[in-house]
Amino acid sequence: MKLIRHILFPFSILYGLITAFRNSLYHLKIFKGVTFDLPIISVGNLTAGGTGKSPHVEYLIRLLKEEYCIATLSRGYGRSISGFHMVKSTSVVADCGDEPLQFKNKFSDVVVAVQKDRVNGVIELMKQEPNIDCILLDDCFQHRRISPGFNVLLTEYHRPFFKDWMLPTGNLREWTIGRKRANTIVVTKCPEKLSPKEQDAFIQKIKPKPWQTVYFSSFRYGKIAPVHSGITYSDISDLRGFNILLITGIANPLPIINKLESEDLNVTHMRFTDHHPFSNKDIKKVQKLFDTFGGNKIILSTEKDAQRLRMVDGAAELSIHYLEIEVFFVKDETTFNKEIEDYVRQHKADSKIFEGSD
Repeated sequence: MKLIRHILFPFSILYGLITAFRNSLYHLKIFKGVTFDLPIISVGNLTAGGTGKSPHVEYLIRLLKEEYCIATLSRGYGRSISGFHMVKSTSVVADCGDEPLQFKNKFSDVVVAVQKDRVNGVIELMKQEPNIDCILLDDCFQHRRISPGFNVLLTEYHRPFFKDWMLPTGNLREWTIGRKRANTIVVTKCPEKLSPKEQDAFIQKIKPKPWQTVYFSSFRYGKIAPVHSGITYSDISDLRGFNILLITGIANPLPIINKLESEDLNVTHMRFTDHHPFSNKDIKKVQKLFDTFGGNKIILSTEKDAQRLRMVDGAAELSIHYLEIEVFFVKDETTFNKEIEDYVRQHKADSKIFEGSD
């Protein structure tokens, strides 16, 4: 795989030139983004997946939903229908994708919608839900047609953008100069005990602009819940003595693998591609491998995978569980929260559309 990526290096240069040209058209105001007169926060990255966008969107939902009417807007990757769709508790992955369905299942009182064209998506949201105070855009950093009021840029601790290269040789969607559009940068999936010295060294490599703040976040793992029905375990440590079959269809399963192994658990990993559309054939493969396990055993997956697994015939009989995660900040969580809350409070207004801001 690495050899193929290096062979494709000339295409990385070409891709980088195309994205740079496109971004320059917005920078020079030849192409103009659309702004809205209500708080819009984008959570995105410079790379192709794996930085933890969904848990960070959920963090913002928890932070804001008690005081404001919140909506999320995603592309709806992997769905089989197009156009605007308001996610309901009865929606399925084919309607909206796995991440928006996860948001709706966890926060039933929050408005969740999908639309590939974010501008039209926001307009439709405002028509259908006129009382919305703030919109969270999931994975919208490269969607330049819309100009969010606040950009949260994520980069992964073990795969930071300053060590990456343009697609397809690396995972960058655009050159790292694009980081200048961010209001704040969050380094995700950090070790829980990251020293101030290590943080300072990381910040120097990021080279933030004077208007940018840099934060460090990590994952806190919670209970282990059944996808369909079964026992709920309160903590990972409850699985000691189990033979665990971990099945994942996410971009970067390394954090969950590291967490399980750090607890001295016996883990066998069956990996699928990101957003993999699990089928009955996949379930049979999982069942075949799981049948070879002896003693206490359990099938474990991620929250995002659970949205797709619960729709597959035969999955209910396997009693699959998923591990809940939440974001926490290694330090300065209060400062991050205040930065977000101040932006929403200062920009909450009547909903209007403005052309021409970048």
